[in-house]
Amino acid sequence: MSAEIKPCQEALAVVLPSLNPDEKFSAVVDGLAARGFQHIVIVDDGSKDDRQRFFEKAAALPGCVVLHHEGNKGKGRALKTAFRYVLDELPEAEGVITIDGDGQHLVGDIIACGDVMLQNPGKVVLGCRNFDLPGIPPRSVAGNKTTARMFRLCYGIKLSDTQTGLRAIPRSCLERFCAIEGERFEYETNMLLHMKRMGIGFIEQPIETVYEDENVRSHYDPVKDSWRIFKIMFKFLLSSFGSTLIDLGLFYLVMRLFGSRIGAYAELTATVIARVCSSFANFNANNTVVFSNKGSYKRALFRYYCLCIPQMLVSAGLVTLINRLLSNSVPIIATLIKFAVDTCLFFISYQIQREWVFSQKEK
Repeated sequence: MSAEIKPCQEALAVVLPSLNPDEKFSAVVDGLAARGFQHIVIVDDGSKDDRQRFFEKAAALPGCVVLHHEGNKGKGRALKTAFRYVLDELPEAEGVITIDGDGQHLVGDIIACGDVMLQNPGKVVLGCRNFDLPGIPPRSVAGNKTTARMFRLCYGIKLSDTQTGLRAIPRSCLERFCAIEGERFEYETNMLLHMKRMGIGFIEQPIETVYEDENVRSHYDPVKDSWRIFKIMFKFLLSSFGSTLIDLGLFYLVMRLFGSRIGAYAELTATVIARVCSSFANFNANNTVVFSNKGSYKRALFRYYCLCIPQMLVSAGLVTLINRLLSNSVPIIATLIKFAVDTCLFFISYQIQREWVFSQKEK
């Protein structure tokens, strides 16, 4: 490690949200204190009265602070509470390491993730388990691999462990992470989904795979978790479907009513008229509903049309070419050809809109 970089025990705050802790929680906190962590931020998320003794014991340790929620508000809210505390009360902390209090994260792995983050400023470090090892509960294997495929399909994000709670996060990311929606376990998934759009890189750090009691307390839900990942692309599909109906309808009407009069430029003219009307509706739906853009409306609009105009010309060119090759003059056939062409362009457009048009990357 470089001499300029502090040990993570000095530079980073450990964040530990907890609901109704037990002896495992105490062992985790004692282990952190024994290894020299100077800032341990614990959030009591509305635990029962008979569990308060665990928090009282932890609060007596040097450098350990316990924040309390009146009532259970969820893990996502607990993480945000801790992030806000670090931002407001610990100006010396260069970031945080989020962990679970059930003993699944070994202190050595926590330190390793923190050290890697300090060596790679600005990047989030994810402590990733190996799900190909024998003895992993089948539910955990199936859950992680399903969500990993969804991440890659819908967002182009390749992750080996989508459910890890061990994450080293730079201070520069905390303010933006506090603004991400989600109050309960979905918040951790939302963090991963937003990192790429925010331009935040990540590093995967291998960690030990620890499971006890067959992971009976896992909060993975295959239907809910998959939906959380897919819903943005699903909204994009609905938005595109609506604009496609407008686009194809207007294209067909122009071809039907004026195609023979326009002649060689019929497909181009019909495409331009249809796209001008449908694109504005599509942009506003994507801006507000699909990607929830909180940045500049004008900037996103400009970028959208930087994509839309070339896409429109490519569509018109391909439709014209295919029509000529087939010697087609039937408007409904030309409309079907346009539908096939635009379907192929849809997937390219989705990637560009997600990564560039509605990007939340800081300048």
